[in-house]
Amino acid sequence: MNIEYWRTEIDELDRELLRLLNCRARLAMKVGALKRTAGLPCCDPERELAVLRDLQNANAGPLDGEAITRIFRRIIRESRFMETKMLMGEEQRVVTANGARTAITGEAIAQRVGPHEVL
Repeated sequence: MNIEYWRTEIDELDRELLRLLNCRARLAMKVGALKRTAGLPCCDPERELAVLRDLQNANAGPLDGEAITRIFRRIIRESRFMETKMLMGEEQRVVTANGARTAITGEAIAQRVGPHEVL
């Protein structure tokens, strides 16, 4: 088997991942709608940590636990961003932070609210 064969296999998997990610996003939007109806916050840190723990426990490799955490944190962050957009519409949010303006502060905010916000 040559490189083109393996690239074709990867391309097919990428399309399947895309389909599954969009399916997950649709489900997350339904959860977001239920949260809105129930008056619950968009972000549930305990649930997110439980999801990450379960995924790490289910991981058989070759990706290590840190890679799984990074990938799924990003997926969760994008879901949260979608839920927030759904709750607030397309308008921009204003986020403020007390203290010196540092890269650490910006990173901390990005971890909590997502990378898409105007800082």
